[in-house]
Amino acid sequence: MKISLLHLVAGTILGCGVAACSAQAPSSDEVALRSAYQQLIDAENRHDLRAVAPLVADSQDALFVAKAPVGWQGYWGKQDIMEHFQALYQHPFRIDPDYSKEKIVFLTSAVAETYVPVNILAAYGHFAKPSPFIMVLLWVKQQDSWKMITDIPIPIPQSAATPSPSR
Repeated sequence: MKISLLHLVAGTILGCGVAACSAQAPSSDEVALRSAYQQLIDAENRHDLRAVAPLVADSQDALFVAKAPVGWQGYWGKQDIMEHFQALYQHPFRIDPDYSKEKIVFLTSAVAETYVPVNILAAYGHFAKPSPFIMVLLWVKQQDSWKMITDIPIPIPQSAATPSPSR
């Protein structure tokens, strides 16, 4: 079945209205997910394991990727992740997100991905000064609340983080 551009545009306009498409209110899941992400970051910045724990999925498949004492590694399962956080929080550590660039993609109604540029200071990971990262998190909805199941911070090389001078 072939759909013409005219049919696609007409369906879009009729489906959500011109003004509504460009200014749709966020869904309750989007609001809840933004809140969960901010709660996670705030709790991590306070080094508050008790507040972080309920935001991490209780699953052996949960994954946190981080700079370890030797190289990078994955911490698998909630218990391993929380033990890593315990070690991490013994040293200077802070995440400063750029919430204005936060992007949320719902892969299904119960799985979502967040993308947020951040600066991370983590003496434990040898980032003694704030360093730019992209945080990519996968979230699962469990018992009507969003839980982080995968956290992959991607370091941005300093050469890529520094804007090129204009010619």
